[in-house]
Amino acid sequence: MADELGFDGKVAIVTGGAGGLGRQHALLLASRGARVVINDLGGSVSGEGTSQGPAESVAQEIRDLGGEAVADTNSVSTPEGGAAVVQTALDAFERVDIVINNAGILRDKTFQNMTPELLEPVIDVHLKGAFYVTRPAWLAMREQHYGRIVNTSSNSGILGNFGQTNYGAAKMGLVGLTRVLAAEGAKYNIKVNAIAPLARTRMTEDLFGDAVKLLDPEFVSPIVAWLAHEDVPVTGEVYTVGGGRVGRFFIGMTRGYYNPKLTLEDIRDHFAEIRDETGYMVPAGPGDELAFLVKTIQGGGVEA
Repeated sequence: MADELGFDGKVAIVTGGAGGLGRQHALLLASRGARVVINDLGGSVSGEGTSQGPAESVAQEIRDLGGEAVADTNSVSTPEGGAAVVQTALDAFERVDIVINNAGILRDKTFQNMTPELLEPVIDVHLKGAFYVTRPAWLAMREQHYGRIVNTSSNSGILGNFGQTNYGAAKMGLVGLTRVLAAEGAKYNIKVNAIAPLARTRMTEDLFGDAVKLLDPEFVSPIVAWLAHEDVPVTGEVYTVGGGRVGRFFIGMTRGYYNPKLTLEDIRDHFAEIRDETGYMVPAGPGDELAFLVKTIQGGGVEA
């Protein structure tokens, strides 16, 4: 098809690329011409163990289909590991254009039972892992004035989910990382977005009940590929995707209540007005919120 989107000449790194979502992302990108680094430690859902087999298996699958791919088994959870992942791409393909931060583990527990041993590895893989892989890739992207980064957040972070304080904190942290990198990457043509997927994977198969049958990972990869494409028009945004539906999560701010002599009792008496979502706005960044505040103060209140 003449209007089919392709990735010829582009090099993509997919972390956690040996199974579930990562494998589907890698297969789709490769089928459209991208050269792909399949990064996967080959461990369990909770992060224990290593194996070179899974990453190499997906890389070979891509090569058997006529694509180009190499396997990488470095851990994303350390600065050295993240740098090594990117070096694999540079050694094999001499550039890096796309980073899909998809690697993840689960160590669920209710908050009163959450321990450092359950917290720290989850933060290390999800949040720090995205940081450690993206930073060396970022330096290359700045030099070439081009890059696309897709972070994998979750509705467990955006909306909250019982028993996942570690996971939820890491996933909402990725939203913050996405927003800041979008701002910093704008002048270098580096676009950074995030997804919050609903899909059947090793990590989620016990969470969705009967709905799991509808949540094939292949339904998630098209939005990832679009956000990784050179034509994508947006940056700093978050998309919910699953079962064939795609929507946008966004951070909204209510019009609020203004009183230059604000007191505790004012908050109590006007709390419904403060929370009223009518006429909300979607600030693009801190500057938009500050501008609204200054306008409100200078105008003597919130306009009706």
